[in-house]
Amino acid sequence: MERADVADRQLEALLGRLDGIHEELRRLNARLDRSDDLARITHELANLNEALQALAYAALGTQAPHVRRRRA
Repeated sequence: MERADVADRQLEALLGRLDGIHEELRRLNARLDRSDDLARITHELANLNEALQALAYAALGTQAPHVRRRRA
């Protein structure tokens, strides 16, 4: 076996590993992008919930909410 053959195999093995690392990094980046999108959606939902609560209390006016309690 010649020295060039060994070097070629090592280079092919190294390139194969680099391709695997590249693919894993691509998947991780895609997952992080989705995670960032979910964080933005969560923030917007929290803002919407706060606004809806403010509207509900404003609709009540000066009267307190009427709450029925269950009998035990």
